[in-house]
Amino acid sequence: MLFLMAAGLTLVFGIMNLINLAHGSFYMAGAFFAATFLKWTGFLPAAALAMLAAALLGAVVEWAVLRRFYSRGHLDQVLVTFGLILVFNDAVRFLWGVVPVPLSPPEALSGSVRLFGGVDYPAFRLAILAVGALVALGLYAVVSHTRIGMWIRAGASNRPMASALGVDVQLVFSLVFAAGAALAGLAGLMAGPITAVQVGMGEPILILALLVTVLGGIGSIRGAFVAALIIGVGDTFGRVLLPPALGSMAIFMLMAAILAWRPKGLFPANG
Repeated sequence: MLFLMAAGLTLVFGIMNLINLAHGSFYMAGAFFAATFLKWTGFLPAAALAMLAAALLGAVVEWAVLRRFYSRGHLDQVLVTFGLILVFNDAVRFLWGVVPVPLSPPEALSGSVRLFGGVDYPAFRLAILAVGALVALGLYAVVSHTRIGMWIRAGASNRPMASALGVDVQLVFSLVFAAGAALAGLAGLMAGPITAVQVGMGEPILILALLVTVLGGIGSIRGAFVAALIIGVGDTFGRVLLPPALGSMAIFMLMAAILAWRPKGLFPANG
């Protein structure tokens, strides 16, 4: 789920140079959309519709608000996207209320799977791992082996040069932002059955996604994947093996150590 969140965030930050604190709101929107569509259809159609709705929401927000802030400073971007967080949270309270909304996993994945050593592991969590791996492979194929991926890499490396060579940068920006919102929505709907579909659910994971984005290298899908594994495993084992005060600090100390070694992150898009 960290990778699904960070992949869209790192593309938006790397290509558009836009600090989007409202990325967690698309994570929340995906979960609420899925919970709503699940009342009328199965889990997979509800997930597909929720991703589409999150992508459309992202495209509308980019068109109506954020494209006016591409050339503005990062402080202005932080302020406007933080304001969007407040707007989205109040909109969700108005539409769905303050009580958490139930979101059940598909019946086929509601049980457990016997792993090596006789360990029973929830099938839905294995499905999350599989979805993350498939998305990682899909993004790698698109970014590394397609024409639109070439435009994305060019925009992440040198936006003025890409525009001078004829790339429709504005269209690429809109598509990337919508795709990032869809990935955030996918992460939210996959997290909903495990945590809770409630107002403000995107803010805690946004902090970790920002860590993944910086640690992996801004604009790098490969960096987001590797950094998500590092942050996820480091956070889990830090909380289990260390005292509570140190456990919550483990990932930040780990990030500081890695950035002291590679200040631009593990795999920065600009090389």
